[in-house]
Amino acid sequence: MTDTSVLLQCQQVQLQLPGGFVLGPLSFALSAGKIYGLLGANGAGKSTLLQVLAALKSPNQGQVLLQQHPLQQLEPNARARHLAYLSQQQPPTDMTVQQLLQLGLMPHKALWQADSSSDKAAMQAALSQVGLANKASALLRHLSGGEQQRAHLARVLVQQARILLLDEPVNHLDIRYQHQLLATLRSSGLTVLASFHDINLAAAYCDELLMLQHGQLLAAGTPAEVLQPQLLEQVYGRPCMVDHSPFGQHCRVTFAPERR
Repeated sequence: MTDTSVLLQCQQVQLQLPGGFVLGPLSFALSAGKIYGLLGANGAGKSTLLQVLAALKSPNQGQVLLQQHPLQQLEPNARARHLAYLSQQQPPTDMTVQQLLQLGLMPHKALWQADSSSDKAAMQAALSQVGLANKASALLRHLSGGEQQRAHLARVLVQQARILLLDEPVNHLDIRYQHQLLATLRSSGLTVLASFHDINLAAAYCDELLMLQHGQLLAAGTPAEVLQPQLLEQVYGRPCMVDHSPFGQHCRVTFAPERR
C-alpha cells in the first residue's frame, strides 16, 4: 500500500560531479508537514542534494519521486506548484521586493494576468511573516544582506508549494529573525528540508535530521537519535557533549573549545 503521507522520496539517488565528488547512493523520504534538518560539514553534499531534489541537477542513477511521480518528468511549472527552492546565494537584481514576490506567483497564473486581491493579500502576509511589511516598494539592492534573505524567503512562501527546499535559510539573519523564521516554518504545516550550520537551531525546530558526510547519509531520525556525541565528533572533527536545553528540553550540543 502506498504511504500517502510521503511527498518526496529519494530512491538510490547517486550523482557524480566533476572533480570526483559522489553524492549517494541515497534513499530516504520526506513526509507531509514535517521539518527536516540537513546537517554535515562543509563539502558534505548538502547543497548538491537540495539541487537534486529541486530538479536543478539530474542524478546519474536512481530517481526522485514527487508524490509518486518521477520528478524529472514533470513540467517546470508543475514542479514549482509543489516544490519551492531557495539557494544560499541570490544574484544581484534591481527589482523591488514586490516584484520579487510576484515571481513566486508565476507557477499559478499566466504572464498576462494581473495580481488579484488574494495575490496581494498573500504577498503582504508573507512580508509580514518575515518582518518586511513596510518594504514592498524597496529596491532589493538597497536592503541589508539579512533583509534580502528575508525577502527571498517571502518569495518562497508566496509560491504556495507544499515542499520547501531551503539551503541555509537562516544565513545572514540575526538571532531574532532566525528564530522567527523557523517558528513560522514550524507552524506552517508545510514540509521543509533545510540545511543548517547551527546544529542547535536544527535540534530546536526540526522533527527529524539527516546527517551527511562525504556525500553519504550517515544517520537519519529524530534529533535525539542523530545527535550522538560519537557521530558528531566523526562528522565535525571535535569532541562534544550532548545534553538538553533548559528551553523545551530539546537536544543541545556543545563542542569542546580548541586548547592551545
